[in-house]
Amino acid sequence: MRRFLTDRGLLAGAAASVAVAMALSAGCTVVQDDETDYGITTATAELRAMRVTAESNGELEPVLKVEVKSKASGEILELFADSGDEVEQGTLLAEVDPRDVDNAFNQAQADLDVAEARMEISEKQRDRSKELLDSAVITAREYEQAQLEHANSQAGLVRARTNLDLATLRRADVKITAPMSGTILEKLVEFGQVIQSATQNVSGGTTLFIMANLDDMRVRTFVDEEDVGQLAAGMVATVMVEAFKDRTFEGVIEKIEPQALVQQNVTMFPVIVLLDNRAGLLKPGMNAEVEILIDERDNTLAVPNNAVVEPQQLAPAAEVLGLDPEATTIDRAVWGPLMAEAQQKLNSLVPTVPTMTAAAGGARGFGAMQGGPGAAGDGAAPGEGAGGAAAEDMNGGDGAASALSMAEIRNLMENGEISRDSAMALFSAMAGGGQQRPGARGMAGGQQMAGGQRAGGNPGGTAAQ
Repeated sequence: MRRFLTDRGLLAGAAASVAVAMALSAGCTVVQDDETDYGITTATAELRAMRVTAESNGELEPVLKVEVKSKASGEILELFADSGDEVEQGTLLAEVDPRDVDNAFNQAQADLDVAEARMEISEKQRDRSKELLDSAVITAREYEQAQLEHANSQAGLVRARTNLDLATLRRADVKITAPMSGTILEKLVEFGQVIQSATQNVSGGTTLFIMANLDDMRVRTFVDEEDVGQLAAGMVATVMVEAFKDRTFEGVIEKIEPQALVQQNVTMFPVIVLLDNRAGLLKPGMNAEVEILIDERDNTLAVPNNAVVEPQQLAPAAEVLGLDPEATTIDRAVWGPLMAEAQQKLNSLVPTVPTMTAAAGGARGFGAMQGGPGAAGDGAAPGEGAGGAAAEDMNGGDGAASALSMAEIRNLMENGEISRDSAMALFSAMAGGGQQRPGARGMAGGQQMAGGQRAGGNPGGTAAQ
């Protein structure tokens, strides 16, 4: 499963202490630096409505699916349903040759008649023996024998009645009916085929039909263990299928199964998404793309992904700006005063932007906008990105957003409006410097959170090409 922030062209993100003008990207305003010898192209960061989603693939299947089998063995004489048929519960689907069960029924009926006759005779013999015992014609032992015969006759009558009841049930079993209302998915037998009983055969018997209720469908998809913590039962999911490319189907997470599966050395957890299919558009076996909404924000500062310089590229960028490459990493102990000076200057140059803080354990990678501490997003694994505002926990941690290019920041330094150390602090903040914390990972390619996390979990960096 891939997790990303998307706005179909830009990724949203939290501003660091400074969000500088970003590199050229589709939909961004392009500004060419006055000092063209630097070869730097910039683009303006923009406020956009953004969504954090988790994406995966799966296969549609009905929630309720059954195999229809026969309790009776024998040859199939009639088939009344075929694949694709809609049937109601109790609808006759097939009929098995009833001769065997009819014979068993007739035998049970005859046995019952015999048992009833024996019961009547034994009862009369017992009464006669009682009279003879009273007349001292027979002994007590002979009378007791007559009582035993009567008791055996009673037991035989009970057995005969039970056998007849069973024979009656077996006689009805030759007619196979639909166990529920639904659709016949498969017909697995043909006329004249001999089938085995499901109750009398150790192999489970012969399956005649497979049917399902298609009103309720589900998608079983697999989510990487690193992303499972962001999901919960009840979250909204959007499902797309190839058969209907122009529409989406809304579902909801039913459950996240507790047992993990290992696929190609990657630990995955099954996630079940339920769908209402009373319209009958979705079919079992369709391949589905599932997009689960984790979080969404309005007015989020967005920058192009290709506008970010990786930490390993920081030294070459510093040389272009006339900075000392070895001094681009600033110790935390001196970070606070430098950032305070930089913020004071930038607050006088740029307007404020709405506050947006990261949701703990929610959408990873959201940092703070102007007026709030930068947050790197709890819950991500170490080493999966260092997004969020670099000024967190440092003298209040407020971040100011601007559309300054690196050349303009250098001009501020050369004009004495900010110190050289402050300029280096700004560039280090743009590169995700300072005390980095785990941030978002898996963002869509070509988009970037300002001062934050690159798609795929790369650390944030200075916004320059």
